[in-house]
Amino acid sequence: MKTTDYKKLLPALVREQVKFIIVGGVAAIIHGSTRATFDLDIVYARDSENLKHLARAIMPYSPYPRGVPPGLPFIFDEKTLRAGLNFTLTTNLGDLDLLGEVTGGGKYEDLLPYTNEVESFGVQCLCLDLERLIQTKRAAGRPKDFEVLAELEAILEERRKS
Repeated sequence: MKTTDYKKLLPALVREQVKFIIVGGVAAIIHGSTRATFDLDIVYARDSENLKHLARAIMPYSPYPRGVPPGLPFIFDEKTLRAGLNFTLTTNLGDLDLLGEVTGGGKYEDLLPYTNEVESFGVQCLCLDLERLIQTKRAAGRPKDFEVLAELEAILEERRKS
């Protein structure tokens, strides 16, 4: 499994002024998790201007739906983003999950009050705070989310003690 090149992917999003929040495994790592992750999960704002920025940021890296047979027609642009909500993509920089909405947390605007600005891979960006990350992992209900919950809850407990 190819690891995503976060050092190129995150700056590409920031450079194009995409409004996004890091969630998922990378957010867990930012908060101190030791679990490996192989993709980048972001919740993105769905306004027209941001869809343009997002398409411009990702297009150079040949995005294609993950798990779809090669060669099927797929145009990644603002129109495609507007027509869909959540996209699991593979790119030249690795796997990227674009989430218009996340279970247990909602849309970009709903999550915004529960973010922290962090420096990650050389850029400033927003990351879902630990409490809300735990909430979304629990709501997702997947085995891989339950596996990381105990670790995230222990990290939260340690922070509260400090």
